[in-house]
Amino acid sequence: MARPFPDFKLDSNKGLQMSATVSRWLRRGAGVLLVLLVIAGVGVGVGLRQADAKMHRTVSVSVDPLALRDDAQALSHGQYLYHSRGCAECHGANGAGRTFVNDGGMHLAGPNITLGTGGVVSAYREEDWVRTLRHGVKPNGQPALIMPSEDFNQYTDQDLAAVIAYVRHLPPVAGQGAVLEMPVPVRVLYALGVMTDAAERINHQLPPPAPVPEAVSAAHGAYVANMCLGCHGAHLSGGAIPGAPPSWPPAANLTPGSGSVISRYASVDAFVQMLRSGRRPDGSAIQVMPFETLKQLSDTDARAVYAYLQTLPARPAGGR
Repeated sequence: MARPFPDFKLDSNKGLQMSATVSRWLRRGAGVLLVLLVIAGVGVGVGLRQADAKMHRTVSVSVDPLALRDDAQALSHGQYLYHSRGCAECHGANGAGRTFVNDGGMHLAGPNITLGTGGVVSAYREEDWVRTLRHGVKPNGQPALIMPSEDFNQYTDQDLAAVIAYVRHLPPVAGQGAVLEMPVPVRVLYALGVMTDAAERINHQLPPPAPVPEAVSAAHGAYVANMCLGCHGAHLSGGAIPGAPPSWPPAANLTPGSGSVISRYASVDAFVQMLRSGRRPDGSAIQVMPFETLKQLSDTDARAVYAYLQTLPARPAGGR
């Protein structure tokens, strides 16, 4: 009877040799994988230790005490700045602290900055306020990791004193300290310098700026737009936001370069309406932007920002 596959011959010795070869490769592959996993584990462990050391490093910053104020004008202006420059986003409207990120294994919350239970400012001296707000450094010399001090570094002395006055007069309420829970990849990136804290990003030698008249002008708009630097970058050209959860989209390019979003706002009225509503001219909602804060901007401040954005040199999106 003819075999169905007459040219096929089963060589048991070759089959056994092939099986042994595959087995050896599998063992070698498993060994290599194990070595790589050990190396990765060691690398992660070293990175986590470096991140912890970096978080607890001492940052030496010399500051001059600021003359604190308690007058009604300072308190009123400080209240406006507190709610329109992002303070309430992290510390809550009452200053008791607030969670502002709880996504993808990351949990960040601003601390209680009242004199109530759990408050962190009860022992603050004049220079401590300046060091924390302007330089991102806590009274003990360690970096204030989640404090966006680059946004406040160029506050005038008058505005800084007004914000401090308002915060110091907040009614005491119970709260807690800062919450800083970051997933392992974020901590390793921080250790490697891919992510930085505000104390690293700030030029601590810059003097406080001279006051700019409040007006619908590019000069005043540049001053107000300091609040945008943390997300949109020093050049306002946007890109991935350092340390943001993976679900957050990149910050938009606010310059007229490639990928700009400014062309959507052909008039200052359209721009102001976006700040007030959180929606683009086509009605679609904008993600992540702190509209709870932005809608508090006065017409003068909002229109001044638009005037300033018109003067920016073109940069490609993502250059920050």
